[in-house]
Amino acid sequence: MTQTIQTTCPYCGVGCGVTATVGAENRQVQIKGDKTHPANFGRLCSKGSALGETVELQGRLLEPHIHGQPASWEDALDLVANTLLDTMASHGKDSVAIYGSGQLLTEDYYVANKLMKGFIGNANIDTNSRLCMSSSVAGHKRAFGADAVPGCYEDYELADLIVLIGSNTAWCHPVSFQRIRAAKEANPNLKIVVIDPRRTSTCDIADLHLPLAAGSDTILFNGLLNYLVGCTLGGIKGECANPDNNTSSVGVRTLTPTYIDSDFIDNHTEGFEAALIAASLAGDVQQVAEYCRLSATDVQQFYDWFTSTEKAMSLYSQGVNQSTSGTDKVNSIINCHLATGRIGKPGMGPFSLTGQPNAMGGREVGGLSHQLAAHMDFATPGDIDRVARFWQTGNIPEQGGLPAVALFDAVYEGKVKAVWIMGTNPVVSLPNADKVKQALQNCDFVVVSDCIANTDTAAFAHVLLPAQGWSEKNGTVTNSERRISRQRSLFNGAGNAKPDWWIICQVARRMGYAEAFAFQHPVEIFREHAALSGFENNGGRDFDISAFADLSLAGYDSFQPVQWPVNAQHPHGTARLFSDGRYFTPSGKAQFIAITPRPPVNLPDADYPLILNTGRLRDQWHTMTRTALASKLNQHKPEPFVEVHPDDAAAYQLPQNSLASLETRWGSMTARVQITDSQIRGNVFVPMHWTGQYASDGRMGALVNPVVDPVSKQPECKHTPVRIRPCPMAWYGFILSRRELAITGSDYWVKVKGEQFYRYELAGRQLPETWQDWATTQLGDGGEVQWQEYQDSHNGNYRAARFNDGHLDSIVFIASHINLPERNWLASLFAKDGLGQQERLALLTGKPPIGVADVGAIVCACFNVGEKTICDAIKELALKTPQEVGKCLKAGTNCGSCVPEIKALLAGLNT
Repeated sequence: MTQTIQTTCPYCGVGCGVTATVGAENRQVQIKGDKTHPANFGRLCSKGSALGETVELQGRLLEPHIHGQPASWEDALDLVANTLLDTMASHGKDSVAIYGSGQLLTEDYYVANKLMKGFIGNANIDTNSRLCMSSSVAGHKRAFGADAVPGCYEDYELADLIVLIGSNTAWCHPVSFQRIRAAKEANPNLKIVVIDPRRTSTCDIADLHLPLAAGSDTILFNGLLNYLVGCTLGGIKGECANPDNNTSSVGVRTLTPTYIDSDFIDNHTEGFEAALIAASLAGDVQQVAEYCRLSATDVQQFYDWFTSTEKAMSLYSQGVNQSTSGTDKVNSIINCHLATGRIGKPGMGPFSLTGQPNAMGGREVGGLSHQLAAHMDFATPGDIDRVARFWQTGNIPEQGGLPAVALFDAVYEGKVKAVWIMGTNPVVSLPNADKVKQALQNCDFVVVSDCIANTDTAAFAHVLLPAQGWSEKNGTVTNSERRISRQRSLFNGAGNAKPDWWIICQVARRMGYAEAFAFQHPVEIFREHAALSGFENNGGRDFDISAFADLSLAGYDSFQPVQWPVNAQHPHGTARLFSDGRYFTPSGKAQFIAITPRPPVNLPDADYPLILNTGRLRDQWHTMTRTALASKLNQHKPEPFVEVHPDDAAAYQLPQNSLASLETRWGSMTARVQITDSQIRGNVFVPMHWTGQYASDGRMGALVNPVVDPVSKQPECKHTPVRIRPCPMAWYGFILSRRELAITGSDYWVKVKGEQFYRYELAGRQLPETWQDWATTQLGDGGEVQWQEYQDSHNGNYRAARFNDGHLDSIVFIASHINLPERNWLASLFAKDGLGQQERLALLTGKPPIGVADVGAIVCACFNVGEKTICDAIKELALKTPQEVGKCLKAGTNCGSCVPEIKALLAGLNT
């Protein structure tokens, strides 16, 4: 029997609705986009579409473990509670900490925050949202008095200018990107500007790309504010294209009010003059262009479009946030919208593209160390007392706790003796990750709640607690546009896995806080969360979902997506904030922030001459614990890589597809070289996803400098000085095998799960005594095994195929160079019941027999369409557009993220 359930995708902050058709008996699920959900209207990206492949139980953590041995829940929970109590008694309240995740549901987050800040009595609870969104939180708070996103997704269709800043939206928020693409196709007047040092797939729809120098965003937007006002100060001239000479004197400057909304500034803002004085120092268009290393013509074009377009949106993400100036970058963008009054109205405003599925929900419940629940905080008078009275506790500390980087520094220094990590992998994702590894290795007591048994972080756990994962969890999440949606259970919990909220409440009860954590169902937690949001609010706080304070279980089960605030005044939710010009500051006015640009803390030098940029890929998510389970998501970018400009590749002697060693003052990694002019000279890019579970030396976090924004405490993941050099090996190779292998004797390895096979990319510094013995060691020699081999010792080539009972079991290719055969045709053989004679003969050539197609490198993950298949169709059928390719092959017709690559293939073949 099957059942159809509406739930929410667990990946990025778009918050797409998912329709799951569930076969509970065999744990199978078919995934489609929910056509009724306003975040996606039925569209899913490659990751969301592949969710059905990630609910398998292989690799799941299904039982509690104590010191690596299976244990009962009773023993594990008792040990956690008693150790936390004993640690606090011996070393004080501040000696314990919790590190959470934007993967937690709001109900999980709420009880974790309540336990730590309300009853344990310290604020050392932070979350991996610190790594992606805390600069937005701080910027919103400074400008609006609250962490409030003003607009909504509907504004994409209403805007006439969309500026994408520090966001590869095409890969990181694919469904929103496709919505913007569709809006551009429907509205010929809509202009798209992409501001990013890299030329990413997002530039496919750009009318203008500004590849600014890394870290120069505040100069660009200070320059825009200066240009908008058209001022003259101290000989620095703002070049006004508008001939209107109607000016008014303000202090020592002359203003041209054509560019700004003076009534809005006067009636609804404060701090304009100070912000303008700071902005004027950016200089004129030519000076801005020189500092940002841009064409003055392009800067002028951007400024003119922003000036002349009322319905302008500024969408920004990690390229803005992950900086030691991240908060200032956010406010420099907001300043321009305040100056023009373009906020709180349809089709306009600043908009933060949230990274995680529930980073917003975590912020709502106070998941960051400086926050209290319901958008209250330690710095606002009366908030501590208000939350304490609501929770009926006297234990709330007087000040915030340690943010993520400082928290793990405290673990390293022995100040934090016990840490509980929930649903995240800081040994991989935090900056200076080798130090984090050492910190956990030496920590007295590490608890890890996770749904995956083997992670880089779980390896250091004294206690492992099996948490339910997506498809089992039941609760709520909030997306980038403040829309609360339900994430519903598709299956019962696997093994002995439990919901995070249950685990936290059980520990809290054992610590003596039973009455405050007597929850039996997530709806009870959600009701308390909603009630607190309305407690003594009276419109003074932005976050208010008090309409749900008495929500029934039936109402919770049937809950429909809605944007907060949801209260008596707005019972059906609120699409946009600030439409009335009222803000949540003490004066009720929005605040301009005077921005003094600062360079990144660590600059390139002779030892580390390049700038390291990091980010996400199209088909992977965070540290791959879920996405790597879906074979189709591993084919597009199967290895850790480094993108290098051609001039830098030549200067550092890095051939295409060779291995390179990257080193910073904090760590190192090894990656495959990808030469591309999408990088600007002096910059390199590496993806964030690989872990010690999938690669020998692919952890990006080991490279990244641990410096943080002084306001938001968000680390600078986009700018680390780095050096790069060739990583020569004596041999290179790959193995394809039906079985998961324990690879030995390789200095470089990457594991890739495929469809009915595992792929291992390998390299080594020393040659084995014999390749036959080496291959037998890797693949085994038991059973009815037959070998097919080829060796050219003079040229260092060895190739072998292992058959078991007549069926292809494994393939090995070894060479003294990197130019090995394509893997895709060989990989396709594992889907066959048996090999024909021609395939057996061609096997060790690595090339398909004549007349047999080789799909080539995968371009479209949704439909598994390869580059050679697309190129053959373009040539044979004279295809001219991506739409024609899609009609022929389906490539690009689901999430659309591969359309830029299809366009590039078309351009290359049709010139």
